Amino acid sequence: MFEMKVKPGMTYLLRIINVALNNHLFFKVANHNFTVVALDADYTDPFETDIIVIAPGQTVDALFTTNQPIGSYYMAASPYEVGVRDFANIITHGIVIYDALLSPQLPIMPSLPPFNDTPTAHRFYSNITGSVRAPHWVPVPLDVDEHMFITAGLSLARCDPSNVANATCLGPLNQRLSSSMNNESFVIPKGRGLSMLEAFFNNVSGVYTADFPNNPPVIFDFTNPNPNFNTNLLFAPKSTKVKRLKFNSTVEIVFQSTSLVSAQNHPMHIHGFSFHILAQGFGNFNSTTDHAKFNLVNPQRRNTIAVPVGGWAVIRFQANNPGIN
Repeated sequence: MFEMKVKPGMTYLLRIINVALNNHLFFKVANHNFTVVALDADYTDPFETDIIVIAPGQTVDALFTTNQPIGSYYMAASPYEVGVRDFANIITHGIVIYDALLSPQLPIMPSLPPFNDTPTAHRFYSNITGSVRAPHWVPVPLDVDEHMFITAGLSLARCDPSNVANATCLGPLNQRLSSSMNNESFVIPKGRGLSMLEAFFNNVSGVYTADFPNNPPVIFDFTNPNPNFNTNLLFAPKSTKVKRLKFNSTVEIVFQSTSLVSAQNHPMHIHGFSFHILAQGFGNFNSTTDHAKFNLVNPQRRNTIAVPVGGWAVIRFQANNPGIN
């Protein structure tokens, strides 16, 4: 088990990385609080909390002070999961041990939230603000060139019945699970011997198409669980589609979770970019009323966002890093 030896009365910086494939995590050190000072390598206003919530691919920099009685304390992480039918609800442990401890002591265990505690997760994800006085602060671009509305969720892929025996057709309705955005499910291109990046820089056609949609093809009650097995909406075609952006253009994206198959909290990453998170909420995004919630002054800046389960998030970034991202 990982052990962290500490001295009483000191302040330590923890750099926390979630390297899990799919699990969001709650993280605590028993009887100690944290001061979050950065997210995804961007400084934040100091945020006091007794719990850290971190999505796959995210990082959190947090200070904690050894101001408790001399002893040993568990640091522990447990999954935050909503809508997943089968996952390992297991707590993983490390130990914080005060150097002045003279004899072994049973570590104190922190109280962790239930695995489906969305209010706790949302409180952490949405209440941190960016530090406008810190080095490398980037102001929010105010003039938007491209608006996109992207649904993100689970879909199904048609499965050959002959594959049932080898356990590849064990999803709902005897199909395979698939992820999709705007009803498009990405597939790695085949047959040309080129990656998408090589095709982009060498201007080779036929590897991908530049017609990823700005909006979902069908508008429905995205977060209503009742139509989650509507077969007219469930199957997303496999494609290799991209969205082409002008250099230095400002892009605003509304990520909207769906309840198709199962509602989940979706980590969304844009490779090669950090972006401002303007607002997050639950239900279906309302372009008329939800604009009032935008923080254009000091929003947090990240490269991965956890789109709330049954909800939405709005990000904005400048397309200034050419390539396939």
